[in-house]
Amino acid sequence: MMQPCAPIRAGRVAIAALLALASLAAPAQTTPRKTTGSYRIAGRVVNASTGEPVPRATVSALAEEDNHIVESVQADADGRFSLVRLAAGKYPLNASKRGYRTAFYDEHDDFNSAIVTGEGQDTANLVFKLTPGAVLRGVVTGDGGDPVEGANVMLYQRQHASGRVVQVEGTTTDDTGTYEFSNLAAGEYLLAVNAWPWYAMHGQGNAARRDESGERAALDVAYPITYFDSTSDEASASSIVLAGGSRDEADINLHAVPALHLKVATPFKRGGGIARPELRQTVFGVQISAVSAGFLDSLKTGTVEFDGVAPGHYELSQGDPPRIASLDATANLDVDPGAGTPAVSVAGSLRAIGGGTLPDEANLILEPVDGSRGQPLMQIAHKGQFRFDAVAPGVWGLSVYSGGPVLPVVAISAGGATTAGNQFAVRDRPLTVEAAVSLAKTRVLGFARRNSKGVAGAMIVLVPKEPRAYQALVRRDQSDSDGSFSLRDVPAGRYTVVAIEDGWKLEWQRREVIARYLPGGVAVTISEGSGAIVYLTDPVQVQAH
Repeated sequence: MMQPCAPIRAGRVAIAALLALASLAAPAQTTPRKTTGSYRIAGRVVNASTGEPVPRATVSALAEEDNHIVESVQADADGRFSLVRLAAGKYPLNASKRGYRTAFYDEHDDFNSAIVTGEGQDTANLVFKLTPGAVLRGVVTGDGGDPVEGANVMLYQRQHASGRVVQVEGTTTDDTGTYEFSNLAAGEYLLAVNAWPWYAMHGQGNAARRDESGERAALDVAYPITYFDSTSDEASASSIVLAGGSRDEADINLHAVPALHLKVATPFKRGGGIARPELRQTVFGVQISAVSAGFLDSLKTGTVEFDGVAPGHYELSQGDPPRIASLDATANLDVDPGAGTPAVSVAGSLRAIGGGTLPDEANLILEPVDGSRGQPLMQIAHKGQFRFDAVAPGVWGLSVYSGGPVLPVVAISAGGATTAGNQFAVRDRPLTVEAAVSLAKTRVLGFARRNSKGVAGAMIVLVPKEPRAYQALVRRDQSDSDGSFSLRDVPAGRYTVVAIEDGWKLEWQRREVIARYLPGGVAVTISEGSGAIVYLTDPVQVQAH
């Protein structure tokens, strides 16, 4: 089952914040509800790395519908626990212990297996694995080995299934140049440091940048973005593989280099005002900075200058209509006003399908897909109307959120054509689109089985029939202890449900990876009149990874 929802957190330019479905924090309510029943859930809490018992861990049974604690106990010195007086039902389990990562029972990604109590259910021999939290620390130094205070240290993790790199933590160094990340999950990590030499001085204009001999001033320097192990080349960044409970060190040395200066034209907009350029920098595809500069200078000279720029890769938005240029900055540069790809406006509307009314305001995210250039863009739709002002040519995916939950975009109409899913192509002229948004709350319930027995912990995937709609409409869950599963918020359409044992390392985001399991799945059609719950009449046979 999907983990109980928790408040959404920030990440990946607020994109991951909106996509994250749950945190592993302990439930907010600490006073257990009184229960009456004759069933129990029992087992042992063990160290996932060593298999040794974890003494005195707190284990809680949660209510499936609202994440409240139903019963909570502390394991004994041998890690054994027993939750008693439980009614027949379905209970997600949560365990915590200082020094270990709080976890749900048999969790994978944002999913876990709830324990089903009732006649004939074996719930007394569970092995609850807790992973010790890993620690990563190090020292950031500059030239001469001096500590760099206040450096921004960014921690990224490579996701095992997709290979995608996402930012998971960030901190700043103290006065000794030290940073530390604690309670980390086991996995593959990357580090990047963004800092500024405390002694650096950057002036406007050539006269301020050069000393009497015409040489660049010694203090006009900058630190490039630096990756572990002390390289400024993102492609050469070294991975750090952390095991559960490990304590690793990763020191990074920064080297100051001559700062660069970029001069950019600032023409007047056709509707009045100045087209101010914006210089953006990314790390592993995540935007870390966006700077506009020189409003007063542009009024006088028609240009602005970005001072103190560290060598590296940047994206520049300039001109009116805006053009988006990719810059590998290695020297001072007067940017050609014609450089880059023209960006266009994308305006549109949201249309509710399947009944219901759209909220007055909804959060929109436009993300490049299939290798298209550009950064994710965010806007708010007011009464279903929205506009993105500068979208680079390419293929983009539109996501809609309201108060946290995703509102699936099931089709996009643009240029007289309608395609399934949430993706559309932007070319060299302004575009108007209409996004059909589903407000469906249909749940698809079923069982994952092998040889007529329920299989726990299988990855359940709801695959839309239309390939173009895969990214927008794919749903996942994890089978519970009796093999049951629940796929939520399914829009009308034709689907196939598959169950894959130990499938959590598959690149499920790619339809072609899941496609080979489709012949062994169960077809289901959801209509506008299907109602709140649809039961699969046939069990889904669990297939080997």
